[in-house]
Amino acid sequence: MKSHEKNLLLQTKYNVTASFYDILDYPWERIYKKWRPALVRDLRGEILEAGVGTGRNLKFYHQDVELVGIDLSKQMLSKAEKRKTKARCKVSLLHEDATVMRSIDSNKFDWIFSTFMCCVMPDEIQNLAIEQFSRVLKPGGRFRLLEIVYSKNKKIRKRQDFFTPFVEMVYGARFDRNTLRHIEQSSTLKVTKTSFLKDDTYLLIEGIRV
Repeated sequence: MKSHEKNLLLQTKYNVTASFYDILDYPWERIYKKWRPALVRDLRGEILEAGVGTGRNLKFYHQDVELVGIDLSKQMLSKAEKRKTKARCKVSLLHEDATVMRSIDSNKFDWIFSTFMCCVMPDEIQNLAIEQFSRVLKPGGRFRLLEIVYSKNKKIRKRQDFFTPFVEMVYGARFDRNTLRHIEQSSTLKVTKTSFLKDDTYLLIEGIRV
């Protein structure tokens, strides 16, 4: 299956899921909402949020930010439009494919921020998104990506295995994506820090365009 066909499948999935996404996500959002303010607190300048989803992060950005949020699903963006009214910064929301970003100029952004977007993407198209990250970041621009990965703890892994069919069916996400490895193989993006926000599952990847 070609990359654009894979993205069309994701788009279709999220166009359906959008109507009840926030309800399904509620158990996890009880954790995520504690992290969101700190994750974007220090971001300034022109920011791209890739996979903006229903706009959960929008109200936490600093007022000095100029934000462009992109998502593959128009229905998810319609949810984000409602949350946009609570943002303190200037926000533009675009229906855009992160693996292509046709409407976005090169060398534009000071930061790229994303939560749980790459773990939705099949490994074979993640490089396309990472290439686009490199293209649209300014030289010296930074990125911060939050992803979820399989735990090495047997008890946690067992719990993840239980939820795997549901997570893949509803979100298209998997715990075995290799986002960090793909970024480390980039010639223009350098990972400067990795850390876990909870256990060894919620992986925060930070870096810079060199």
